[in-house]
Amino acid sequence: MLLTRQARCAIPAILFVCFFSAGVSKATEVTARLASAQSGQPAKKLAKTPPAVLWLEPVPLTPGAAVTPGKFVLLQKNKTFIPHLLVVPVGSSVAFPNADPFFHNVFSLFDGKRFDLGLYEAGSSRTVLFSRQGVSYIFCDIHSEMSAVVIALNTPFYSASDGNGDFRLADVPNGEYDLHIWVEGQRPSFLEGLTRRVHVSGRSVNLGEIQVGARTQEQHLDKFGRPYAPEPKPAY
Repeated sequence: MLLTRQARCAIPAILFVCFFSAGVSKATEVTARLASAQSGQPAKKLAKTPPAVLWLEPVPLTPGAAVTPGKFVLLQKNKTFIPHLLVVPVGSSVAFPNADPFFHNVFSLFDGKRFDLGLYEAGSSRTVLFSRQGVSYIFCDIHSEMSAVVIALNTPFYSASDGNGDFRLADVPNGEYDLHIWVEGQRPSFLEGLTRRVHVSGRSVNLGEIQVGARTQEQHLDKFGRPYAPEPKPAY
C-alpha cells in the first residue's frame, strides 16, 4: 500500500512520541484516610483528628526522588511552638527563635535528633541540623506545656493529614513502596505495626482507612529524666 507524502512525514513524529511516552515514568495520586479503630468510622472533625503524617519509601527497583534540604523555623511564642508539627527533608536546618520575653531551653532526647540547646534569652535563636531520618519530639526544659514534633524524611512522597483525617500524595511514580505513618498519641510499636508494602500504579490509588486506637496521654519528663518542678508564681 502506497502512503501519501503527508503520511510518510508523520511516521517519524509518531514514533518519537511513542518512544518518548514509553520512557516517561507514570505518576499516581495516592490517598488514604485516618479512622478510629473503636468505631471503624473516619474522623470528621478537626478536634478529633490528631496530627498525622503518611509517607512512602521506595523499595529497590522503584525510582525514587532526591530530597532537597532547606531552612525551616519553629517559633517559640506565648509558651507555644509554632507550628506544632513540622516535616522537613533530611539534611535540613531548623531555627528555634525565642519570641517570648523570658528564657527557653529547647531539647529532644528521642529517636530522631538528640539535642539540648541550653538556656537562651528573648530575641535570640538556636539552629539544629536534622541529619538523619526520624521523628523528634521537641520540648522546653522550663515550660512543661510546650511540645512540638519534627519529622525528617528521606523521601518527597509524604502528606500530613487534613482536618478530616485525609492524606493526599500527588505525582507518586509507579512502583513498590513501604508505607509508614506517624500519628500523635500512638505508641511507636503500634505505628511500626502499620508499616506495609504497597503497589502504586494507574492514575490513582486509594489505600483505604488506616485504623488507629485511642490517644495515649503520657506526661513527659525534663531533660534530666525527672518530673517538672512547679513553675514559680509571679510575685505581685
